[in-house]
Amino acid sequence: MLINLHVKNLALIEEADIDFNDHLNILTGETGAGKSILIGSIQSALGSKIPKDMIRQGADSALIELVFHSTSPAVRKKMEEFELPYEDGDIILSRRITNARIINKINDSTITVSRLRELAPLLLDLSGQHDNQLLLKPANHLQILDSYDKEHIKPVRKEIAELYHSYQEICSELRKEEMGEEQRLREIEFLKYEIQEIKDARLQPHEDEELEEQYHKISHTKEILSLCSSAYDDCSEGSGSASSRIGHAFRMIQEAGAYDTNLESLTEQIATIDALINDFNRELSYYMGSMEFDEESFREIEERLNQINHLKAKYGGSIEAIQDYLTKSVASFEKLTNYEEYLEGLKDKQRNIKKKLDIQCEKLHVLREKAALPLAKQIKTALLDLNFIDVQFEIAISRKEEAGADGIDSVCFMISTNPGLPLGPLHEIASGGELSRIMLAIKSILADEEQIETLIFDEIDTGISGRTAQKVSERLHSIAREHQVIAITHLPQIAAMADSHYLIEKTSDKKSTISNISLLSEEQSVEELARMLGGVKITEAVLENAREMKSFARTFHQ
Repeated sequence: MLINLHVKNLALIEEADIDFNDHLNILTGETGAGKSILIGSIQSALGSKIPKDMIRQGADSALIELVFHSTSPAVRKKMEEFELPYEDGDIILSRRITNARIINKINDSTITVSRLRELAPLLLDLSGQHDNQLLLKPANHLQILDSYDKEHIKPVRKEIAELYHSYQEICSELRKEEMGEEQRLREIEFLKYEIQEIKDARLQPHEDEELEEQYHKISHTKEILSLCSSAYDDCSEGSGSASSRIGHAFRMIQEAGAYDTNLESLTEQIATIDALINDFNRELSYYMGSMEFDEESFREIEERLNQINHLKAKYGGSIEAIQDYLTKSVASFEKLTNYEEYLEGLKDKQRNIKKKLDIQCEKLHVLREKAALPLAKQIKTALLDLNFIDVQFEIAISRKEEAGADGIDSVCFMISTNPGLPLGPLHEIASGGELSRIMLAIKSILADEEQIETLIFDEIDTGISGRTAQKVSERLHSIAREHQVIAITHLPQIAAMADSHYLIEKTSDKKSTISNISLLSEEQSVEELARMLGGVKITEAVLENAREMKSFARTFHQ
């Protein structure tokens, strides 16, 4: 469940810290007090996009932090999968928003927003003001049915999606491979030429690199010889050469050593230097003697490099790329040479995948029909509790002409809200107020199936009043016995049922406007109910009415 919400410097909220309780938490307040910002902050904390202008004016950053306690096995599994610390079921989820970036953390470990969004649905389910409109699209009815029996339907649906994508790839490949005989023969001749050209070159791994090195050396033979000759002159010839000077120094130290044995080590060192310089001179002389410009070898290297570079320009930027091209070309050549056999192989594969797809689609169809009956029955029962009189509700499943990634079924919720009228598609019949109650019924049923611990309803009371509002409050109370429920409402019938009642108020001075959230005492809750009942002027009669509503609500808590 959601234990705490902390918001700082977000839009109208300077700083808010709310401790939520078990069961039914109700939030009320005047229109424009900041209730939508509060719900928006929860959505943002769970991974929704955050506009940078949401940072409160004058602040450098904003912070949203949610603290959960969850015993859900699904949550534990996901936390372990993400390798996040998870002790005693506590989860601290935060998002810090700056002008430069947004930093997402779970239990002090930085995570990506995609992972945040993956974990969020396991922690809570949030029904926003516009979620009711989802019921107007029959495609969403299919998702609701599949969510109801997720344990059995999800693995089959996943397999169908994989088979469907494989089938589409095969169909696409077959469409691309459709060609006339004349085009096929042209392709064969072209591939034959390319394959032979590459094979005739007899390329060796790294051959181009070795040839480039040789080419560079031979093309600079004169420069190399000139520089080496100069170095040889400096080291070996004439009285001023390095060899002559070191030889003279060696003799001087050697003579001095005859008078002082302490010079023995220096004598050995300069003897070594003398030997090294003589060895260097011999090796340099040998190197220069072996250097010669071979016009024929140079031309052969140049021609070979030109051949390799030509192949690189046509088939790839390296010898490895050329060899890869050759491998693919040989495969294409063999395919076109045995074209009928190849096409038949593709068609066999297509038929096998289609057969598996049809089998799994039929399996999914049976699972959906099996799940539709109890789901429809539960929704009807919930709707009766929500003041739908003589309501009829069914789930119609029909087959599409072609299977898709979600199977071959179309699902449509059918409803009759008035006695004597036939069932019709929900999206054609239900009014706005009816949609909100239908969504409430569905959400409560799915929460039980998916073991969601926290449900949030933003203005679930749209389009209802009177007896219907009372029924909705009783339904929320019933749901809140098994789940934590947080609801925003404008109706006193619903607010009276709260286990914990919070007031959102907007205060303003000439410089700024701030939204504040506070937990109400029993008497404060009665006063807020009176405001909701009586408007600007709160009389004793209105207060007494509010107390009666609160007293009546307490009978449900016993």
